[in-house]
Amino acid sequence: MQRQGSPPLFRRGPPVEIRLAVMVALSLALLVLDSQFHLLEPLRRAVSIGLYPFQRTVMAPRDFVRQFNEWVDAANHNRTENEALQRQRIELSQVTTHAAQLAAENAQLRRLLGVTDTVDQTAVVVEVLYEPADSFQQRLVFNKGSQAGLAPGMPVIDEGGVVGQIVRVTPQASEAALVTDERVSVPVQVLRNGLRLIAFGSNSPGRIEVRFLAANADIQEGDTIVTSGVGGLFPAGLPLAKVLTVERDTASGFARAVCEPLAHPERHRHFLVLQVDVARAESDLQEAESGGSQ
Repeated sequence: MQRQGSPPLFRRGPPVEIRLAVMVALSLALLVLDSQFHLLEPLRRAVSIGLYPFQRTVMAPRDFVRQFNEWVDAANHNRTENEALQRQRIELSQVTTHAAQLAAENAQLRRLLGVTDTVDQTAVVVEVLYEPADSFQQRLVFNKGSQAGLAPGMPVIDEGGVVGQIVRVTPQASEAALVTDERVSVPVQVLRNGLRLIAFGSNSPGRIEVRFLAANADIQEGDTIVTSGVGGLFPAGLPLAKVLTVERDTASGFARAVCEPLAHPERHRHFLVLQVDVARAESDLQEAESGGSQ
């Protein structure tokens, strides 16, 4: 009599341990064969080719972010380099301008040193601090004063000739009136014939006038006017101006000459102040006036 049992619900295969051992053996065999004979290389290539589009699709966002960051970094780097080059260009331009200015000042100082060899007076080199903003007065303020031996009345010159005269002094600074200032008068003479005159500042900017001339005075256009040395403040022979025009009025019997200064204070920063004996010049002038009145 046959025994009747319950039918199995699941088909049973080999035990798990056996299947694991077979898979391990198969894997080891494939590893050995592939390492020795490269049997799986075509399969590996086929799988790699098939997976490449999926790899590129998955890596596309990362590549986009990386390229975008590289573009931003390159733009920032280019902007930084452009700013550095622009700053360097400006600095080099400033250095070049400063070097040219120093060269011009050095050349002018050399010319001033050459002037001191022709003048029998001790001189002090001064530098312009500023020019007062006054349309009615033509003045310059220098960086040296009474502590450097300057005093009112001392003449100021450059390599072209007489620039002006010190009119106000403090311990550390001094103020000079230019020869074109209406308040300045300089005893002069015509270099060609020695005719003594008085030069005054003019109402016209940058001009000097020689007034109260006789209508037949021997003065011509193009004559050079130099200091005569009369009065003792301005040494004789300093160039002052060149005659531009001569106006003769036969009705009044007088003539007037308009001159152009030979010095150019607007072009330079350094000048020479001649340390003349102002007190002695004033005493000599007072003695001459008192002697003439007697």
